[in-house]
Amino acid sequence: MDDGSVGLVLGAGGARGIAHVHVLRAIDDLGLRPSAIAGTSIGAIMGACYANGMSGDAIREFLLDRFGHRKAIMASLWALRARSLGELAGSGRPRLGELDLGRILERLLPPTLPALIEDLPIDTKIVATRYYSHDDAVFASGPLLSALTASAAMPAIFHPVVIDGIVHIDGGMTNPVPIDLVQQSASFIIGVDVSGGPQGEEGSIPNKVDVLYAASQLMQRSIVREKALRMRCDVMLAPPVGAWRVLDFMRTDAVLKATEPLFEETKAAVERAMKRGSSSIV
Repeated sequence: MDDGSVGLVLGAGGARGIAHVHVLRAIDDLGLRPSAIAGTSIGAIMGACYANGMSGDAIREFLLDRFGHRKAIMASLWALRARSLGELAGSGRPRLGELDLGRILERLLPPTLPALIEDLPIDTKIVATRYYSHDDAVFASGPLLSALTASAAMPAIFHPVVIDGIVHIDGGMTNPVPIDLVQQSASFIIGVDVSGGPQGEEGSIPNKVDVLYAASQLMQRSIVREKALRMRCDVMLAPPVGAWRVLDFMRTDAVLKATEPLFEETKAAVERAMKRGSSSIV
Protein backbone atom coordinates (compact mmCIF):
# COMPACT_ATOMS: atom_id res chain seq x y z
CA MET A 1 0.00 0.00 0.00
CA ASP A 2 1.43 3.39 -1.02
CA ASP A 3 1.21 6.35 1.36
CA GLY A 4 -1.50 8.75 0.25
CA SER A 5 -3.40 6.14 -1.79
CA VAL A 6 -7.14 6.76 -1.87
CA GLY A 7 -9.80 4.07 -1.77
CA LEU A 8 -13.28 5.00 -2.98
CA VAL A 9 -16.29 2.91 -1.96
CA LEU A 10 -19.68 3.61 -3.55
CA GLY A 11 -22.76 2.05 -2.01
CA ALA A 12 -26.01 0.48 -3.17
CA GLY A 13 -29.28 2.38 -3.35
CA GLY A 14 -30.80 2.35 -6.81
CA ALA A 15 -31.73 5.84 -8.02
CA ARG A 16 -30.58 7.25 -4.69
CA GLY A 17 -27.09 6.49 -5.96
CA ILE A 18 -27.41 9.32 -8.45
CA ALA A 19 -26.06 11.37 -5.54
CA HIS A 20 -22.70 9.60 -6.02
CA VAL A 21 -22.13 12.06 -8.87
CA HIS A 22 -21.51 14.91 -6.42
CA VAL A 23 -18.94 12.88 -4.51
CA LEU A 24 -17.11 12.08 -7.75
CA ARG A 25 -17.20 15.74 -8.76
CA ALA A 26 -15.77 16.73 -5.37
CA ILE A 27 -12.97 14.19 -5.64
CA ASP A 28 -12.12 15.57 -9.07
CA ASP A 29 -12.18 19.12 -7.74
CA LEU A 30 -9.80 18.17 -4.93
CA GLY A 31 -7.39 16.71 -7.46
CA LEU A 32 -7.54 13.24 -5.96
CA ARG A 33 -7.14 10.07 -8.01
CA PRO A 34 -8.36 6.86 -6.33
CA SER A 35 -6.02 3.90 -6.58
CA ALA A 36 -8.80 1.43 -5.68
CA ILE A 37 -12.57 1.47 -6.15
CA ALA A 38 -15.16 -0.88 -4.70
CA GLY A 39 -18.86 -0.67 -5.37
CA THR A 40 -22.19 -2.39 -4.95
CA SER A 41 -25.21 -2.18 -7.29
CA ILE A 42 -25.56 1.43 -8.52
CA GLY A 43 -22.26 2.13 -6.76
CA ALA A 44 -20.57 -0.57 -8.84
CA ILE A 45 -21.98 0.91 -12.05
CA MET A 46 -20.88 4.45 -11.11
CA GLY A 47 -17.52 3.13 -9.93
CA ALA A 48 -16.85 1.30 -13.19
CA CYS A 49 -17.62 4.42 -15.23
CA TYR A 50 -15.35 6.50 -13.01
CA ALA A 51 -12.58 3.91 -13.07
CA ASN A 52 -12.74 3.95 -16.85
CA GLY A 53 -11.85 7.63 -16.95
CA MET A 54 -15.21 9.41 -16.93
CA SER A 55 -15.13 12.48 -14.70
CA GLY A 56 -17.87 13.26 -12.21
CA ASP A 57 -19.16 15.98 -14.53
CA ALA A 58 -19.13 13.60 -17.49
CA ILE A 59 -21.13 11.00 -15.55
CA ARG A 60 -23.59 13.71 -14.52
CA GLU A 61 -24.14 14.76 -18.13
CA PHE A 62 -24.41 11.13 -19.24
CA LEU A 63 -27.15 10.45 -16.67
CA LEU A 64 -29.08 13.56 -17.66
CA ASP A 65 -28.83 12.55 -21.31
CA ARG A 66 -29.89 8.95 -20.66
CA PHE A 67 -32.79 9.71 -18.31
CA GLY A 68 -33.69 13.28 -19.22
CA HIS A 69 -35.80 12.28 -22.20
CA ARG A 70 -38.65 10.15 -20.87
CA LYS A 71 -40.16 9.17 -24.23
CA ALA A 72 -36.81 8.06 -25.63
CA ILE A 73 -35.87 5.93 -22.63
CA MET A 74 -39.33 4.34 -22.47
CA ALA A 75 -39.12 3.48 -26.16
CA SER A 76 -35.70 1.93 -25.61
CA LEU A 77 -36.93 -0.18 -22.71
CA TRP A 78 -40.12 -1.14 -24.58
CA ALA A 79 -37.92 -2.61 -27.28
CA LEU A 80 -36.53 -4.98 -24.63
CA ARG A 81 -39.93 -6.33 -23.57
CA ALA A 82 -40.43 -10.07 -23.62
CA ARG A 83 -41.84 -11.28 -26.90
CA SER A 84 -43.58 -14.27 -25.35
CA LEU A 85 -44.43 -15.87 -22.03
CA GLY A 86 -41.60 -18.29 -22.73
CA GLU A 87 -39.07 -15.46 -22.42
CA LEU A 88 -40.48 -14.62 -19.02
CA ALA A 89 -40.28 -18.20 -17.82
CA GLY A 90 -37.65 -19.56 -15.51
CA SER A 91 -37.51 -23.19 -14.40
CA GLY A 92 -40.76 -23.71 -16.30
CA ARG A 93 -42.68 -21.09 -14.29
CA PRO A 94 -43.75 -17.62 -15.45
CA ARG A 95 -41.71 -14.93 -13.68
CA LEU A 96 -43.89 -11.93 -14.43
CA GLY A 97 -42.66 -8.68 -12.97
CA GLU A 98 -38.96 -9.59 -13.25
CA LEU A 99 -36.84 -7.89 -15.90
CA ASP A 100 -33.61 -8.90 -17.58
CA LEU A 101 -31.24 -6.26 -16.20
CA GLY A 102 -28.39 -7.38 -18.43
CA ARG A 103 -30.30 -6.44 -21.57
CA ILE A 104 -31.25 -3.10 -20.01
CA LEU A 105 -27.67 -2.27 -19.04
CA GLU A 106 -26.51 -3.11 -22.56
CA ARG A 107 -28.73 -0.25 -23.73
CA LEU A 108 -27.95 2.20 -20.92
CA LEU A 109 -24.25 1.86 -20.06
CA PRO A 110 -21.57 3.96 -21.79
CA PRO A 111 -20.34 2.09 -24.87
CA THR A 112 -16.73 2.88 -23.94
CA LEU A 113 -16.69 0.51 -20.96
CA PRO A 114 -14.29 -2.42 -21.48
CA ALA A 115 -15.48 -6.00 -21.72
CA LEU A 116 -13.37 -7.13 -18.76
CA ILE A 117 -13.12 -5.74 -15.22
CA GLU A 118 -9.34 -6.09 -15.22
CA ASP A 119 -9.13 -3.74 -18.20
CA LEU A 120 -10.42 -0.82 -16.16
CA PRO A 121 -7.52 1.61 -15.50
CA ILE A 122 -8.19 1.62 -11.74
CA ASP A 123 -8.30 -1.53 -9.60
CA THR A 124 -12.04 -2.15 -9.24
CA LYS A 125 -14.05 -4.63 -7.17
CA ILE A 126 -17.74 -5.31 -7.76
CA VAL A 127 -19.96 -6.89 -5.11
CA ALA A 128 -22.96 -9.18 -5.63
CA THR A 129 -24.72 -11.64 -3.30
CA ARG A 130 -24.45 -15.41 -3.71
CA TYR A 131 -28.05 -16.48 -3.21
CA TYR A 132 -27.61 -20.06 -2.03
CA SER A 133 -24.43 -19.66 0.01
CA HIS A 134 -25.78 -16.55 1.77
CA ASP A 135 -22.67 -14.40 1.35
CA ASP A 136 -21.16 -11.81 -0.93
CA ALA A 137 -19.28 -12.45 -4.15
CA VAL A 138 -16.45 -10.12 -5.16
CA PHE A 139 -15.63 -9.73 -8.85
CA ALA A 140 -12.21 -8.26 -9.61
CA SER A 141 -11.78 -9.84 -13.03
CA GLY A 142 -13.90 -11.39 -15.76
CA PRO A 143 -16.79 -9.99 -17.83
CA LEU A 144 -17.75 -6.52 -16.60
CA LEU A 145 -21.36 -6.50 -17.80
CA SER A 146 -22.31 -9.76 -16.06
CA ALA A 147 -20.68 -8.61 -12.79
CA LEU A 148 -22.52 -5.28 -12.87
CA THR A 149 -25.77 -7.05 -13.71
CA ALA A 150 -25.39 -9.45 -10.79
CA SER A 151 -24.43 -6.64 -8.43
CA ALA A 152 -27.56 -4.62 -9.26
CA ALA A 153 -30.10 -7.47 -9.62
CA MET A 154 -32.66 -6.18 -7.13
CA PRO A 155 -34.94 -8.97 -5.90
CA ALA A 156 -38.49 -9.11 -7.31
CA ILE A 157 -37.57 -6.51 -9.96
CA PHE A 158 -34.77 -8.16 -11.93
CA HIS A 159 -33.91 -11.76 -12.73
CA PRO A 160 -31.20 -13.37 -10.58
CA VAL A 161 -27.95 -13.69 -12.51
CA VAL A 162 -26.12 -16.99 -12.95
CA ILE A 163 -22.32 -16.74 -13.26
CA ASP A 164 -20.23 -19.91 -13.40
CA GLY A 165 -23.23 -21.91 -12.21
CA ILE A 166 -23.78 -19.71 -9.13
CA VAL A 167 -26.98 -17.70 -8.63
CA HIS A 168 -26.45 -14.05 -7.69
CA ILE A 169 -28.71 -11.21 -6.57
CA ASP A 170 -28.11 -7.58 -5.61
CA GLY A 171 -24.94 -7.09 -3.56
CA GLY A 172 -26.76 -4.68 -1.28
CA MET A 173 -28.32 -7.64 0.48
CA THR A 174 -25.00 -8.59 2.08
CA ASN A 175 -22.46 -5.78 1.56
CA PRO A 176 -24.05 -2.46 0.57
CA VAL A 177 -20.93 -0.31 1.18
CA PRO A 178 -17.93 -2.68 0.86
CA ILE A 179 -15.27 -0.74 2.75
CA ASP A 180 -13.68 -4.07 3.66
CA LEU A 181 -12.45 -4.48 0.09
CA VAL A 182 -10.07 -1.49 0.18
CA GLN A 183 -8.64 -1.88 3.68
CA GLN A 184 -5.36 -3.27 2.38
CA SER A 185 -5.06 -1.24 -0.81
CA ALA A 186 -5.61 2.35 0.38
CA SER A 187 -4.29 4.55 3.15
CA PHE A 188 -7.28 6.92 2.99
CA ILE A 189 -10.82 5.59 2.49
CA ILE A 190 -13.92 7.47 1.38
CA GLY A 191 -17.23 5.61 1.68
CA VAL A 192 -20.66 6.69 0.46
CA ASP A 193 -23.86 5.21 1.89
CA VAL A 194 -26.93 6.03 -0.23
CA SER A 195 -29.25 3.43 1.27
CA GLY A 196 -31.38 6.22 2.74
CA GLY A 197 -34.31 5.36 5.00
CA PRO A 198 -38.09 5.69 5.25
CA GLN A 199 -39.49 9.18 5.74
CA GLY A 200 -42.80 10.41 7.11
CA GLU A 201 -44.59 11.32 10.30
CA GLU A 202 -44.49 8.92 13.22
CA GLY A 203 -47.79 7.07 13.49
CA SER A 204 -48.65 7.21 9.78
CA ILE A 205 -49.03 3.76 8.26
CA PRO A 206 -47.00 3.25 5.05
CA ASN A 207 -48.37 1.29 2.14
CA LYS A 208 -47.13 -2.18 1.22
CA VAL A 209 -44.82 -1.01 -1.55
CA ASP A 210 -43.14 1.60 0.64
CA VAL A 211 -42.64 -0.97 3.39
CA LEU A 212 -41.04 -3.37 0.92
CA TYR A 213 -38.53 -0.75 -0.23
CA ALA A 214 -37.91 0.56 3.30
CA ALA A 215 -37.18 -2.91 4.69
CA SER A 216 -34.22 -3.20 2.33
CA GLN A 217 -33.06 0.31 3.22
CA LEU A 218 -33.14 -0.37 6.95
CA MET A 219 -31.26 -3.64 6.53
CA GLN A 220 -28.58 -1.98 4.45
CA ARG A 221 -28.12 0.88 6.91
CA SER A 222 -27.67 -1.59 9.74
CA ILE A 223 -25.03 -3.52 7.80
CA VAL A 224 -23.13 -0.33 6.94
CA ARG A 225 -23.13 0.97 10.50
CA GLU A 226 -21.95 -2.32 11.92
CA LYS A 227 -19.15 -2.61 9.36
CA ALA A 228 -18.06 1.00 9.92
CA LEU A 229 -17.63 0.28 13.64
CA ARG A 230 -15.20 -2.55 12.91
CA MET A 231 -13.28 -1.25 9.91
CA ARG A 232 -11.36 1.85 8.90
CA CYS A 233 -13.18 4.49 6.88
CA ASP A 234 -11.75 8.00 7.04
CA VAL A 235 -14.81 9.69 5.55
CA MET A 236 -18.25 8.06 5.51
CA LEU A 237 -20.81 10.14 3.66
CA ALA A 238 -24.51 9.46 4.15
CA PRO A 239 -26.49 12.06 2.19
CA PRO A 240 -30.24 12.52 2.87
CA VAL A 241 -31.67 10.53 -0.03
CA GLY A 242 -34.57 8.80 1.70
CA ALA A 243 -37.14 10.80 -0.24
CA TRP A 244 -36.27 8.95 -3.44
CA ARG A 245 -37.41 5.48 -4.43
CA VAL A 246 -35.03 2.89 -5.77
CA LEU A 247 -36.34 3.16 -9.35
CA ASP A 248 -36.66 6.96 -9.54
CA PHE A 249 -34.18 7.24 -12.42
CA MET A 250 -36.67 9.26 -14.45
CA ARG A 251 -36.23 11.93 -11.76
CA THR A 252 -32.47 12.14 -12.22
CA ASP A 253 -32.48 15.92 -12.62
CA ALA A 254 -34.51 16.38 -9.43
CA VAL A 255 -32.27 14.02 -7.44
CA LEU A 256 -29.15 15.84 -8.64
CA LYS A 257 -30.56 19.24 -7.69
CA ALA A 258 -31.77 18.09 -4.27
CA THR A 259 -28.42 16.52 -3.39
CA GLU A 260 -26.22 19.32 -4.80
CA PRO A 261 -24.98 20.34 -1.29
CA LEU A 262 -23.15 17.00 -1.13
CA PHE A 263 -20.48 18.43 -3.46
CA GLU A 264 -19.24 21.01 -0.96
CA GLU A 265 -19.91 18.75 2.03
CA THR A 266 -17.71 16.06 0.53
CA LYS A 267 -14.87 18.48 -0.14
CA ALA A 268 -15.04 19.86 3.39
CA ALA A 269 -15.20 16.40 5.01
CA VAL A 270 -12.27 15.05 3.01
CA GLU A 271 -10.14 18.13 3.67
CA ARG A 272 -10.88 17.94 7.42
CA ALA A 273 -10.07 14.25 7.59
CA MET A 274 -6.85 14.62 5.61
CA LYS A 275 -5.74 17.54 7.78
CA ARG A 276 -6.54 15.88 11.09
CA GLY A 277 -5.76 12.31 10.11
CA SER A 278 -9.04 11.27 11.70
CA SER A 279 -12.45 10.01 10.62
CA SER A 280 -15.29 12.30 9.61
CA ILE A 281 -18.93 11.38 9.06
CA VAL A 282 -21.38 13.57 7.15
